[in-house]
Amino acid sequence: MTEPTVLSELRDHILTLRLNRPDKRNALTQQMYSELAQALRAATDNPDVRVVLLAGTNDTFTAGNDLQDFLLGSGNLLEAPVGQFMHVLLNFPKPVVAAVNGAAVGIGTTLLLHCDLVYVGETARLQLPFVNLGLCPEFTASYVLPRIMGHVRAAELLMLGEAFSAQTALSLGLINEVLPNADVEARAWQQAVRLSQQAPQALRTTKMLMKRFHQQTLQQSFQVELEHFSLALAGEEVKEAVSAFMGKRKPNYK
Repeated sequence: MTEPTVLSELRDHILTLRLNRPDKRNALTQQMYSELAQALRAATDNPDVRVVLLAGTNDTFTAGNDLQDFLLGSGNLLEAPVGQFMHVLLNFPKPVVAAVNGAAVGIGTTLLLHCDLVYVGETARLQLPFVNLGLCPEFTASYVLPRIMGHVRAAELLMLGEAFSAQTALSLGLINEVLPNADVEARAWQQAVRLSQQAPQALRTTKMLMKRFHQQTLQQSFQVELEHFSLALAGEEVKEAVSAFMGKRKPNYK
């Protein structure tokens, strides 16, 4: 029997959602996005869930999208499983804590922008390689990142698409803390427990107020980015970038 690629456990008012596809570095498929979106929707309405903890396996958070699976998709990404997952997490009303070890590539980094607390292992590598693949940023990265770190630092991450360290992520204000790899989940769980013991309605109200005055712009950024991402996905630059990636060569853009 095949083990589930998304594991779900509810304990002590904390819902842990674990990416569990280690043989593929937890690369995300449309099925995984559907399961994550469904779990978050259910958690929204479940009073027993006070906090969500997102985690991967011991050595990898996620290598991003499974390219072969992702390129099979077509149409409006807003309506696709990936868009549905983004929409639910973007609007999720309860605290979300992330525990990150190893690779956090593409959406593995951008989804952290919509978590409330983020704890990362000291050898983790984050990356936003959208332009490298002939694509544009997603999940509001083009809006949020310049406002966190300024235009030039955000441009370096988004336009060059190079991997960066956990310490760099900390210095840029993207995460809360860098820890020894073996301590990441324990720290994330500790903080999730602390959140779960706070007044639930007060937490939800605080999160709502923190996001209220730029929520409309976040929604617009989310939609516009995915519209451009969809167009790019059908373009020639993506075909050349993916071909070059698979062939282990440098792309040749005309």
